[in-house]
Amino acid sequence: MILSTTIIGVCHKGKVAIGGDGQVTVENTIMKHSANKIRKLYNNKVLAGFAGSAADAITLFERFEKKLDESHGNLQKSVINLAKDWRTDKVLRRLEALLIVLNKESAYLISGSGDVIEPDDGIVAIGSGGAYALASARTLKKHTNLNAREIVEESLRIASSICVYTNDNITIETF
Repeated sequence: MILSTTIIGVCHKGKVAIGGDGQVTVENTIMKHSANKIRKLYNNKVLAGFAGSAADAITLFERFEKKLDESHGNLQKSVINLAKDWRTDKVLRRLEALLIVLNKESAYLISGSGDVIEPDDGIVAIGSGGAYALASARTLKKHTNLNAREIVEESLRIASSICVYTNDNITIETF
């Protein structure tokens, strides 16, 4: 498990949102409170976020953007091709990060071990607070009328109140 952050993405009622906390932790020391771990890609049609080493995640974002360009924005194809490269490339497979990516149709978790997971409910979360945010988002999606952005925000606030590697300095992107 990557003890570093909480990132959550939600596809809900035709809207997409991704959010992350801003805490950067090195071992048991908080080094930064306001890091941005999410971004919009491919002409703002894909949202992505990472947990793990920032340098590794930037490398993966760059690779993933190339895959998106090569596949003309086909998210599923890009995700699968990145996972293949990540697992088989001698340099990439040493990277320590997890990615989540989503568009209006799909959400995916991608790992260096070759995992490509598309959740049934359009909610995906990673990082040390990921399970807390995921449980919160599933409950909020099922039992409230909140929109995707509101679900992401409240789920991150709940995770930050439980997980010591997650703070409440939240960044959210939507479309």
